[in-house]
Amino acid sequence: MILLPDKSSYLSNVKKDKYVLLPKNPGMEEKVAAFRKLLEIMDELRLKCPWDQKQTLESIRYLTIEETYELSDAILDKNMDGIRKELGDLMLHLVFYSKIASESNSFDILDVLNGITAKLIHRHPHIFSDVKVTDAKNVKDNWEKIKLKEKGNESVLSGVPASLPAVIKAYRIQEKASGVGFDWENKEQVWEKVNEELKELHEVAVTEPDHDKMEDELGDLLFSIINYARFLDVNPEDALERTNKKFIKRFQFVEDNAKKMHKPMKDMTLDELNVFWNTAKKLD
Repeated sequence: MILLPDKSSYLSNVKKDKYVLLPKNPGMEEKVAAFRKLLEIMDELRLKCPWDQKQTLESIRYLTIEETYELSDAILDKNMDGIRKELGDLMLHLVFYSKIASESNSFDILDVLNGITAKLIHRHPHIFSDVKVTDAKNVKDNWEKIKLKEKGNESVLSGVPASLPAVIKAYRIQEKASGVGFDWENKEQVWEKVNEELKELHEVAVTEPDHDKMEDELGDLLFSIINYARFLDVNPEDALERTNKKFIKRFQFVEDNAKKMHKPMKDMTLDELNVFWNTAKKLD
């Protein structure tokens, strides 16, 4: 067993008074040694590499965003080797941020690791204390309630980053509201809401095509569809990206066949293009 010192008030509810007992995984020493090697390399780079010396928290921020999207692509492609490589890049960034912060005595990698360890223990009382749960939903609900208590008077939605893409943001807003009991009872109710919003959008588009009103109604419809996806346990971002890739693949098939005919797509009829499109659908 590995003894993890209890240095946080977060750990006051755990079953042991001063230590949390964690199982010793096979190869743990090798994992710790590999992480230590990465930390040592980062120390060396900040001392000797002109490029690494120049970097700041702000200068590597956009690179981290890029790496995160590359990881997302690898996951959607089920490219396990790509996932491994992109995780390594992100791990480097986490160590990089911590190293930069340590140079101004703001925090270091130890503070980061202790902080997330304490948070995980505190937010999993069904594992590290005596709270009982019946399913994954109970765990998520408890997580949100504990998080809300930690934040005091802050809104349960305050933790949703403002810069998140709109689809992901809507999904997270709905999840968090659900975590404190503000939710529909079943998916049939949500489907009724989707149809209600669809009707309202259509009425505005037909009877009074005002741009602001149409945008407002379209937003309500999309929000409802995302909510319905949540009730189906389907991530709408993943679903939309799947359709994006499917469309790109089919469209490029149409493009390739139009080129073989030496005929620009814009000069072809929709019926001609649909022949290729329907063939592409059969090849999926």
